[in-house]
Amino acid sequence: MDVVGITRILTSADVEAAYRAGIFPMADPDRGVITWHRPKRRAILPLDSFHASRSLGALLRRRPFEVTWDRCFADVMDACADRSGTWISDEFKTIYGELHRQGKAHSVEVWMHGELAGGLYGVQLGGAFFAESMFHRRTNMSKVALAELVSRLRERGFMLLEVQYLTEHLAQFGVIEISDKKYQMRLKEALELQCSFGGILKSEV
Repeated sequence: MDVVGITRILTSADVEAAYRAGIFPMADPDRGVITWHRPKRRAILPLDSFHASRSLGALLRRRPFEVTWDRCFADVMDACADRSGTWISDEFKTIYGELHRQGKAHSVEVWMHGELAGGLYGVQLGGAFFAESMFHRRTNMSKVALAELVSRLRERGFMLLEVQYLTEHLAQFGVIEISDKKYQMRLKEALELQCSFGGILKSEV
Protein backbone atom coordinates (compact mmCIF):
# COMPACT_ATOMS: atom_id res chain seq x y z
CA MET A 1 0.00 0.00 0.00
CA ASP A 2 1.50 3.32 -1.03
CA VAL A 3 -0.92 5.62 0.84
CA VAL A 4 1.00 7.53 3.49
CA GLY A 5 -1.73 9.90 4.66
CA ILE A 6 -5.34 11.04 4.34
CA THR A 7 -6.77 14.53 4.72
CA ARG A 8 -9.96 16.40 3.88
CA ILE A 9 -8.41 19.78 3.13
CA LEU A 10 -5.93 20.59 0.36
CA THR A 11 -3.80 23.70 -0.08
CA SER A 12 -1.30 24.66 -2.74
CA ALA A 13 1.42 24.85 -0.07
CA ASP A 14 0.61 21.28 1.01
CA VAL A 15 0.84 20.05 -2.58
CA GLU A 16 4.18 21.74 -3.24
CA ALA A 17 5.66 20.43 0.01
CA ALA A 18 4.45 16.93 -0.83
CA TYR A 19 6.06 16.90 -4.27
CA ARG A 20 9.32 18.09 -2.76
CA ALA A 21 9.16 15.11 -0.40
CA GLY A 22 8.36 12.63 -3.16
CA ILE A 23 4.65 12.39 -2.35
CA PHE A 24 1.64 13.24 -4.49
CA PRO A 25 -2.11 13.64 -3.74
CA MET A 26 -5.15 12.02 -5.32
CA ALA A 27 -8.81 12.75 -4.60
CA ASP A 28 -11.10 9.96 -3.40
CA PRO A 29 -14.56 11.34 -4.32
CA ASP A 30 -16.40 8.37 -2.80
CA ARG A 31 -15.00 9.12 0.65
CA GLY A 32 -14.59 12.85 0.20
CA VAL A 33 -10.93 12.77 1.19
CA ILE A 34 -7.48 13.39 -0.26
CA THR A 35 -5.05 10.47 -0.16
CA TRP A 36 -1.28 11.04 -0.22
CA HIS A 37 0.83 8.54 -2.14
CA ARG A 38 4.47 7.47 -2.05
CA PRO A 39 4.88 4.32 -4.21
CA LYS A 40 7.68 1.89 -3.42
CA ARG A 41 8.40 1.76 -7.16
CA ARG A 42 8.42 5.10 -9.00
CA ALA A 43 7.69 5.52 -12.68
CA ILE A 44 9.93 7.96 -14.52
CA LEU A 45 10.58 8.73 -18.16
CA PRO A 46 14.32 9.20 -18.74
CA LEU A 47 14.56 12.29 -20.90
CA ASP A 48 17.38 10.85 -23.00
CA SER A 49 15.52 7.65 -23.90
CA PHE A 50 12.05 8.71 -24.98
CA HIS A 51 10.75 6.22 -27.54
CA ALA A 52 8.51 7.33 -30.39
CA SER A 53 6.95 4.71 -32.64
CA ARG A 54 7.49 5.00 -36.37
CA SER A 55 3.99 6.39 -36.86
CA LEU A 56 4.37 8.91 -34.03
CA GLY A 57 7.75 9.99 -35.37
CA ALA A 58 6.23 10.57 -38.80
CA LEU A 59 3.39 12.56 -37.23
CA LEU A 60 5.83 14.73 -35.29
CA ARG A 61 7.76 15.45 -38.49
CA ARG A 62 4.63 16.32 -40.47
CA ARG A 63 3.28 18.51 -37.66
CA PRO A 64 -0.36 18.87 -38.74
CA PHE A 65 -0.93 20.50 -35.36
CA GLU A 66 0.07 23.52 -33.28
CA VAL A 67 1.57 23.23 -29.79
CA THR A 68 1.21 25.89 -27.10
CA TRP A 69 2.25 26.12 -23.48
CA ASP A 70 0.16 27.41 -20.56
CA ARG A 71 -2.39 28.95 -22.91
CA CYS A 72 -5.45 27.29 -21.33
CA PHE A 73 -4.41 25.42 -18.20
CA ALA A 74 -7.95 25.19 -16.79
CA ASP A 75 -9.32 23.77 -20.04
CA VAL A 76 -6.65 21.08 -20.05
CA MET A 77 -7.48 20.09 -16.47
CA ASP A 78 -11.18 19.97 -17.34
CA ALA A 79 -10.45 17.72 -20.32
CA CYS A 80 -8.26 15.41 -18.24
CA ALA A 81 -11.04 15.13 -15.64
CA ASP A 82 -13.72 14.39 -18.24
CA ARG A 83 -13.74 10.63 -17.75
CA SER A 84 -15.42 8.11 -15.47
CA GLY A 85 -13.80 7.51 -12.11
CA THR A 86 -11.60 10.60 -12.25
CA TRP A 87 -9.49 11.56 -9.26
CA ILE A 88 -9.28 15.17 -10.50
CA SER A 89 -11.89 16.81 -8.29
CA ASP A 90 -13.09 20.42 -8.40
CA GLU A 91 -10.87 21.06 -5.38
CA PHE A 92 -7.90 19.78 -7.35
CA LYS A 93 -8.74 22.10 -10.22
CA THR A 94 -8.76 25.05 -7.81
CA ILE A 95 -5.50 24.11 -6.07
CA TYR A 96 -3.57 23.29 -9.24
CA GLY A 97 -4.95 26.48 -10.77
CA GLU A 98 -3.33 28.35 -7.88
CA LEU A 99 -0.05 26.54 -8.54
CA HIS A 100 -0.34 27.50 -12.19
CA ARG A 101 -0.75 31.17 -11.28
CA GLN A 102 2.33 30.82 -9.07
CA GLY A 103 4.30 29.48 -12.05
CA LYS A 104 4.60 26.00 -10.53
CA ALA A 105 2.07 24.09 -12.66
CA HIS A 106 2.02 24.03 -16.45
CA SER A 107 0.06 22.70 -19.38
CA VAL A 108 0.86 21.54 -22.88
CA GLU A 109 -1.86 22.10 -25.48
CA VAL A 110 -2.07 20.49 -28.90
CA TRP A 111 -4.40 22.14 -31.41
CA MET A 112 -5.86 21.00 -34.72
CA HIS A 113 -7.96 23.30 -36.89
CA GLY A 114 -8.23 25.76 -34.01
CA GLU A 115 -9.62 23.19 -31.57
CA LEU A 116 -7.99 21.70 -28.50
CA ALA A 117 -7.15 18.16 -29.61
CA GLY A 118 -4.97 16.91 -26.75
CA GLY A 119 -2.73 17.94 -23.91
CA LEU A 120 -1.35 17.32 -20.46
CA TYR A 121 -0.58 19.16 -17.25
CA GLY A 122 1.78 18.77 -14.32
CA VAL A 123 3.82 20.46 -11.62
CA GLN A 124 7.33 21.85 -12.06
CA LEU A 125 9.80 22.47 -9.25
CA GLY A 126 13.45 23.16 -10.07
CA GLY A 127 14.58 20.65 -12.67
CA ALA A 128 11.76 18.20 -11.97
CA PHE A 129 8.45 17.89 -13.79
CA PHE A 130 5.68 15.79 -12.27
CA ALA A 131 3.24 14.83 -15.03
CA GLU A 132 -0.27 14.49 -13.65
CA SER A 133 -2.63 13.57 -16.47
CA MET A 134 -3.12 13.81 -20.23
CA PHE A 135 -6.01 13.55 -22.65
CA HIS A 136 -6.82 13.38 -26.34
CA ARG A 137 -9.82 14.28 -28.45
CA ARG A 138 -8.10 13.30 -31.67
CA THR A 139 -6.02 10.20 -32.25
CA ASN A 140 -2.42 10.38 -30.97
CA MET A 141 -2.67 13.96 -29.72
CA SER A 142 -1.88 13.02 -26.10
CA LYS A 143 1.21 11.23 -27.41
CA VAL A 144 2.19 14.38 -29.26
CA ALA A 145 1.77 16.38 -26.04
CA LEU A 146 4.09 14.01 -24.18
CA ALA A 147 6.69 14.06 -26.95
CA GLU A 148 6.64 17.86 -27.03
CA LEU A 149 6.96 17.98 -23.24
CA VAL A 150 10.02 15.72 -23.32
CA SER A 151 11.60 17.86 -26.02
CA ARG A 152 11.02 21.03 -24.02
CA LEU A 153 12.40 19.55 -20.80
CA ARG A 154 15.51 18.36 -22.61
CA GLU A 155 16.15 21.76 -24.16
CA ARG A 156 15.75 23.48 -20.82
CA GLY A 157 18.07 21.26 -18.84
CA PHE A 158 15.53 19.37 -16.74
CA MET A 159 16.71 16.24 -14.96
CA LEU A 160 13.56 14.38 -13.90
CA LEU A 161 10.19 13.57 -15.47
CA GLU A 162 8.00 11.60 -13.08
CA VAL A 163 4.76 9.93 -14.20
CA GLN A 164 3.70 8.27 -10.92
CA TYR A 165 2.77 4.72 -11.97
CA LEU A 166 4.04 2.48 -14.77
CA THR A 167 1.31 1.37 -17.18
CA GLU A 168 1.46 -0.58 -20.42
CA HIS A 169 0.51 2.61 -22.26
CA LEU A 170 3.38 4.58 -20.73
CA ALA A 171 5.90 1.76 -21.15
CA GLN A 172 5.77 2.20 -24.93
CA PHE A 173 7.45 5.60 -24.54
CA GLY A 174 10.36 4.27 -22.48
CA VAL A 175 8.93 4.78 -18.99
CA ILE A 176 10.75 2.68 -16.38
CA GLU A 177 10.41 1.96 -12.68
CA ILE A 178 13.05 2.72 -10.09
CA SER A 179 13.07 2.20 -6.34
CA ASP A 180 11.76 4.94 -4.09
CA LYS A 181 15.28 5.30 -2.67
CA LYS A 182 16.75 6.01 -6.12
CA TYR A 183 13.85 8.30 -6.91
CA GLN A 184 14.41 10.35 -3.78
CA MET A 185 18.09 10.77 -4.71
CA ARG A 186 17.21 11.93 -8.23
CA LEU A 187 14.50 14.20 -6.91
CA LYS A 188 16.89 15.89 -4.48
CA GLU A 189 19.37 16.60 -7.29
CA ALA A 190 16.64 17.84 -9.62
CA LEU A 191 15.19 20.23 -7.05
CA GLU A 192 18.58 21.94 -6.73
CA LEU A 193 18.46 22.99 -10.39
CA GLN A 194 17.01 26.28 -11.56
CA CYS A 195 15.13 25.43 -14.72
CA SER A 196 12.50 27.52 -16.49
CA PHE A 197 9.48 25.95 -18.14
CA GLY A 198 8.00 29.16 -19.51
CA GLY A 199 9.33 31.76 -21.89
CA ILE A 200 10.54 31.32 -25.45
CA LEU A 201 13.57 29.36 -26.59
CA LYS A 202 15.85 30.70 -29.30
CA SER A 203 14.79 27.74 -31.47
CA GLU A 204 11.16 28.91 -31.16
CA VAL A 205 11.81 32.45 -32.37
